[in-house]
Amino acid sequence: MKKYFAEFIGTAVLVTFGCGTAMLVGCDPKAGTGYLLTALAFGLSIVAEAYCIGNISGCHVNPAVSLGVLLSGRMSGRDFIGYLVAQVLGAICGSVLLSAIFSLGSVTDQTGAYGSNGLAGVNGSIGAGFLVETVLTFVFVLTILGVTSKKANHGSFGGLIIGLTLTFVHILGIGLTGTSVNPARSIGPALIAAVNGNPKPIGLIWLFIAAPLLGGAIAALCYRGLAGQDAA
Repeated sequence: MKKYFAEFIGTAVLVTFGCGTAMLVGCDPKAGTGYLLTALAFGLSIVAEAYCIGNISGCHVNPAVSLGVLLSGRMSGRDFIGYLVAQVLGAICGSVLLSAIFSLGSVTDQTGAYGSNGLAGVNGSIGAGFLVETVLTFVFVLTILGVTSKKANHGSFGGLIIGLTLTFVHILGIGLTGTSVNPARSIGPALIAAVNGNPKPIGLIWLFIAAPLLGGAIAALCYRGLAGQDAA
């Protein structure tokens, strides 16, 4: 149970600081500063949690990552389900915390939807949005599988590499879909937005679940093909 609780905490922190920063500073690519701050907030959250809970649960904090690890033969189906439940509950908890902070403090949510994902940057195109999320997740999960492999020799820099990669994919993705690459991160804010009177994000939640999971699965299969027996 300790590793499930670690995943719960890690995902709650990711959503609180990543989505919270987006809510506070906005994500307009034309403005620049808020865009980059949000990308850094997500990436640095992973860096912090990797060195905090990485030795307990591996710091997946993302169902797409857990799926990639599962398909690589590095975790059991039982643990995958436990991680999935913990991650979604953690994302919901983080979103509830943000709702309380912004409501009690009368702070304006610059995103209008608790940092939920959307398709405004791709002009509402489901196909483009699905492709973006699949590709971004593929790159992110492939990096994680490589960095955490048995033959990797990154010393204590693994968490930093993974966090910087998440920042990297956010820099492209924020202006297109808000960058999910993480079904749990999308589910939590969308649910709380719906509870607070904005049901629009929940209508697209299927895309931000399916595309990252597909990207994670492709990354695992690709890595297994490249690394062979060393993939596990």
